[in-house]
Amino acid sequence: MNAKNVLGTELVPCSYDPLTGYFRDGCCRTDAQDAGSHVVCARVTQAFLDFSRARGNDLVTPRPEFRFRGLQPGDRWCLCALRWKEALEAGVAPPVVLEGTHQRALDYVTLEQLQAHAYQRSGSST
Repeated sequence: MNAKNVLGTELVPCSYDPLTGYFRDGCCRTDAQDAGSHVVCARVTQAFLDFSRARGNDLVTPRPEFRFRGLQPGDRWCLCALRWKEALEAGVAPPVVLEGTHQRALDYVTLEQLQAHAYQRSGSST
């Protein structure tokens, strides 16, 4: 069975560059071993990156030993659902790509919360 997104359709990839996901396959897929539940496909912002760093998760500094170049504003990344919720409560939640956000995110936040922060491409009505 294919993974589903929060809209109930097939989960689409979040990012191949940088390569994201718990399985580093570009998708916000998950399983029982994924304690952080890396299921929210977000387009990170500087405010979120600063927030995450202040919380002890530096997503900006390159870590070549892990083949990680560091994130920049505008990059898409599979975030831990609870970190996104924490950022939401702090007023710095990054936009969410609903089609790339795994349905397990709904165990932590509501569809309405995600939809209120849905990423909108310029010139797009979707």
